[in-house]
Amino acid sequence: MTLLSVRGLTTRFRTDRGTLTAVDDVSFDLDAGETLAIVGESGSGKSVTALSLLRLIARPAGQIAAGTAMFEGKDLLKLSEEQMQAVRGDRIAMIFQEPMTSLNPALTLGVQVGEPMVLHRGSTWAAAIAKAGDLLDRVRLPDARARVNAYPHQFSGGQRQRAMIAMALACQPRLIIADEPTTALDVTVQAQILALLKELTRETGAALILITHDLGVVARYADRVAVMYGGRIVETASARDLYRTPRHPYTAGLLASIPRLDQVAGRRLIPIDGQPPDLARMPPGCAFRPRCTRATAACDAARPALAEAAPAHWKACFADAA
Repeated sequence: MTLLSVRGLTTRFRTDRGTLTAVDDVSFDLDAGETLAIVGESGSGKSVTALSLLRLIARPAGQIAAGTAMFEGKDLLKLSEEQMQAVRGDRIAMIFQEPMTSLNPALTLGVQVGEPMVLHRGSTWAAAIAKAGDLLDRVRLPDARARVNAYPHQFSGGQRQRAMIAMALACQPRLIIADEPTTALDVTVQAQILALLKELTRETGAALILITHDLGVVARYADRVAVMYGGRIVETASARDLYRTPRHPYTAGLLASIPRLDQVAGRRLIPIDGQPPDLARMPPGCAFRPRCTRATAACDAARPALAEAAPAHWKACFADAA
């Protein structure tokens, strides 16, 4: 069953260098209980897509210019601010990439994890803080119930990220958006956090949008993948199909640029030449054209639309499959 259906989402920002389109005509569907990874280089539009869905774009410089985002029968982009406040933290929760700046240093963990239950469920503070202890224990925070009155600075980065997950789960949301949830964490802790997040969403039946630039994370934890470049989705498929048969040159380049355990010793990684596009001065035609080794004259003339290249596998590219 489709939980979230996004069509034509477009978000722009006014800057000193002109208007840039950070999210350009993005469309995708998300089923209940599914994990969708949105991947791409920095500046590709991943985080702005998530912030647009939650209507957290800074105004007046930022503006959601077009699109619909149907969630549980309602268009998130047309709700009033009061209605959106009722959705955020309740039906949709977000885990931000830097827990130290997302958590309030002046409030205890118990208060911050319990606050959604007070705001959205009418819980008393005493009951909410008790429940916060249970949630912190559920995300395997050491001595959780004894530490609900501790402050964020008294925890490690990985422990703070576990607290952010507990906060996201407080009201049993239908959708969790995790924006680079393992940034600045060491590799061992990254694996623990991602495994925990996947386990908890599976237990609760929540859908998950996982925003990341780490294709290793995608391979292990995602059901489907949407690859973004220059503010647009350029390829989308199941994680298995995307890794087995990437059909967009950018996706193929990303996969070729990461190390593999079965790689021949001494073989060099293959980088993608060039730089990501300047969103304020997008090139004509396909945005990936200046970096693409398979570009044709058609790529200069028009931007390719997302079209089905194989069953349940879509790409925005004029070139034949790799």
